[in-house]
Amino acid sequence: MQFLIFIIAYPIIWLISILPFPLLYLFSDFVCFLVYNVFGYRKKVVRENIAMALPYLSEKERLAVERKFYHHMCDMFLEMVKTMSISQQEMEKRFRFTNLDLYRDLEKQGKSIALLCAHYASYEWAVSMNYHITFEGYGIYKKINNKYFDKLIKDIRSKFKATLLSTRETIPTIEHNAKINHLGVYGFASDQSPQATRATHWSEFMGIEVPVHTGAEMLAKRFDMNVIFLKNKKVKRGYYEATFELMAENPKEVPDYEISDDFLRRVEKQIHEAPEFYLWTHKRWKHRRR
Repeated sequence: MQFLIFIIAYPIIWLISILPFPLLYLFSDFVCFLVYNVFGYRKKVVRENIAMALPYLSEKERLAVERKFYHHMCDMFLEMVKTMSISQQEMEKRFRFTNLDLYRDLEKQGKSIALLCAHYASYEWAVSMNYHITFEGYGIYKKINNKYFDKLIKDIRSKFKATLLSTRETIPTIEHNAKINHLGVYGFASDQSPQATRATHWSEFMGIEVPVHTGAEMLAKRFDMNVIFLKNKKVKRGYYEATFELMAENPKEVPDYEISDDFLRRVEKQIHEAPEFYLWTHKRWKHRRR
């Protein structure tokens, strides 16, 4: 059944990927109408999340954020599909890194790097940084149940020379690379909710106390990796800018959980600046302390 679903869906995905950008965004508007107005995909979750995280906004303002978010989400999903056919030249024009010198200076230190980012703006296109680096780039992701779509996602990302690691593969891979002195940059999107029963740290995120993913911080301390934050910004439709921000060069000297808390503060700042570009469909606050 998984293969049948894949062979039916793949030709459609491929056809979408070869659409020129003006037609792609016209199609995105149509998809958004279906997703938001007809099917109401996760509308209840989105509405509750925005109300909890942005209580200072009026109901009218929260509704405006909600509508803008759905437009952005559909754009982002189709942009990910477009990755199958996009050229390097086009990608570099649409996803620009503002301060690669900061990153390259860290590479010169001869230590691996933990890169923290949020599910914000175009986190999918952030893998294009592999065009500009010499370390091997790894993206930590949650495996897709359908093995054929999981392979497709891996193939798309490998176009940018990125190696995907499932959560189970992450620690063994970092351990092996450390033993053979193979330097890498490991991308962690750490703003989603861990299982409450496994949480070792709770902190406020958007004013709500929640369990926090601390794996990136603990691995950075264990393997002495430099820690940076990738701040993603949507400039206009189809165009993004990303800026590296240094978080820690000697993570072992930073008190436990301080890096994880600092990460949350940086994500909060992004959300307050333009909340419509955050991924509101995930149940980030489902394990909140009441």
